[in-house]
Amino acid sequence: MATFEVIGANRLSGDIKIAGNKNSVLPIMTACLLTKDTCIVENVPNISDVSVMIQLLEACGAKITQDKSTLTVDCQKIKATQFPSQLTEKLRASVLLLGPMLARIGEVKMGYPGGDIIGRRPLETHVQALEALGAVVKKEDDYYVAEARKLKGANIFLQESSVTATENAIMAACLAEGQTVIKRAASEPHVVDLCNFLIKMGALISGVGSNILTITGIDELSGTRHTIRPDHIEVGTFAILAAVTKGTVNISPVIEEDLDMILLTLSRFGVNFKTEQDTLTVRDGKLTAIEKVVTDVWPGFPTDLMAPMIVLATQAEGVTILHDWMYESRMFFVDKLLSMGAKVEIADPHRVLVYGPTKLHSQRLDTPDIRAGIALVIAALAAQGESRIERAELIERGYENIVERLSTIGAKIKETK
Repeated sequence: MATFEVIGANRLSGDIKIAGNKNSVLPIMTACLLTKDTCIVENVPNISDVSVMIQLLEACGAKITQDKSTLTVDCQKIKATQFPSQLTEKLRASVLLLGPMLARIGEVKMGYPGGDIIGRRPLETHVQALEALGAVVKKEDDYYVAEARKLKGANIFLQESSVTATENAIMAACLAEGQTVIKRAASEPHVVDLCNFLIKMGALISGVGSNILTITGIDELSGTRHTIRPDHIEVGTFAILAAVTKGTVNISPVIEEDLDMILLTLSRFGVNFKTEQDTLTVRDGKLTAIEKVVTDVWPGFPTDLMAPMIVLATQAEGVTILHDWMYESRMFFVDKLLSMGAKVEIADPHRVLVYGPTKLHSQRLDTPDIRAGIALVIAALAAQGESRIERAELIERGYENIVERLSTIGAKIKETK
């Protein structure tokens, strides 16, 4: 297991580079299963989640080579396989194998998808969408088994605006017979990125970026080259880090249209920033609490930024209510902030009240999941003294070379094993 040793209370300054969006690259990797041709994917983050997905794709016959941030994926010879639970339980995004495998070879058997323990994330919406397209999905012991002789287009109103269910439905529909209309589709930047990749492959998709997608199925897709868009969650994370450490940090590259709600929320807290071309610059400023931050489906405030935002609220003057209705365990990491001196009241599993500003002090901490883990790194960098953050390998699942990148802007952080 990895441990981060962090010495806090230093002003950070300099330039930090944003990695490719991990929530884009994982579905795009599975989308390569839809073609016999070779696909080249660039700006791939060097994270453990990508490594697990490579192993899953190789298990069904894909040939993958990796050269720094570029993946070359050859799925010419794909075979029916049982994706082992020891791999799928490491990665929630393993659920994205369902749609492409059904579309390409008509069957798939996989262990239950795992990932972070931040609350129940059932697969009913995936099953609903795939069954509407003609698949039969069953659960056998700890495995999902799905079969489809031939997928056919359908009108689908998703029972929830699930990102991964939307992505599974899109990929399955690309090779289905006829037209598919997906209503209540998720429209996050990573869904847009997947659609753009599929369109380059020849897919017929309209309504990209909206909540209604229309896909006309075709017989086959071709290979393509695609660059993963920068991770807007990283942008927000590093902006919060700069604000609480009172530094001046230039964050790039950014796509400003991906940041509307994030920047609005930061501005309401008094974060001092400006955007110019593809760079977001955050400078020292006075932080003031706002009444409420509530997560929502896109383009609302993203759930993946809730944990870092709680840390920001500890440094803002006043009381802020932070509410994440999506996941019932997202807030439970705040006991670790309490041990650092934060004043946080847990109203219920979905809501906390944060009283600020408070001076944080060093502590020995344990990482519960990716997003809470990076929030603890931010807290440790703002705190007085030296903190130890254990199980840091969970953080590295989602943040490429995080120790090295933070060190470039003056963070005193190192990793021990």
